[in-house]
Amino acid sequence: MLTQLAWLALEVKYLEPARRFYAETLEMDVREGRVGRSRGDDENGDELTFAAGETDLVLRRPTGLPRGGLHTHFAFSIPVAEYDDWWDRLSERYDGDLEETQFGTAKSLYLYDPDGNCVELGQRDVDGPGIDGIFEVVLEVESLERAESFYADLGFETVDRGSERKRVRMNGPDPTGLALELWEPQLGIADARGGVHVDLGFEVEGEAPTQVLEAIRDCVRSVERETDERVVVRDPDGHVLTFTA
Repeated sequence: MLTQLAWLALEVKYLEPARRFYAETLEMDVREGRVGRSRGDDENGDELTFAAGETDLVLRRPTGLPRGGLHTHFAFSIPVAEYDDWWDRLSERYDGDLEETQFGTAKSLYLYDPDGNCVELGQRDVDGPGIDGIFEVVLEVESLERAESFYADLGFETVDRGSERKRVRMNGPDPTGLALELWEPQLGIADARGGVHVDLGFEVEGEAPTQVLEAIRDCVRSVERETDERVVVRDPDGHVLTFTA
């Protein structure tokens, strides 16, 4: 059973402007001693990891495999009461380049990082202060039917389908708190695009990662690593999924 999104990795061209955006603009803390965790290798100086609640946001230069995701649209959780402060502060800096959408009673704002990733800050029931988790990641897929079937085998449940756009929204198994949006190539809110070769890590509880692999083995593009503690696969669209004990 998947219990938590452990990390989302993004590809960045240069670490310093990306660091400034996430550390200064979004006021996120660097996790010390976490370089290389997502790749499972030694520290290499080409990764930087930020704390998004209990999830790692990994910024990775394109110096090895797996690469991080390109033009990935993802959503950070922020406390409901902080939204107006975030909007006021960021709108001063971005001078009209922010976009806003309301989903029921919750609002989200959208902006872009230096590498073209569409970053959403959405009102959620979290403690904060500041960014406290990742609640959505958008993946670009070739076939909605194939991708939906694959993630259903991992415990994700379809909760919404696009009427005009070719997309499917799937909620992860409790208690992950993660929704995946599967998009065939298109532009979404704020002209966002689904990510390509996105790297996601999941923690597994109550069963070994190899047991998770058995549920999807016949559908994966490839198995990159298989041990009792860590399984790495590529899904049918080439996204990298890691399952860790």
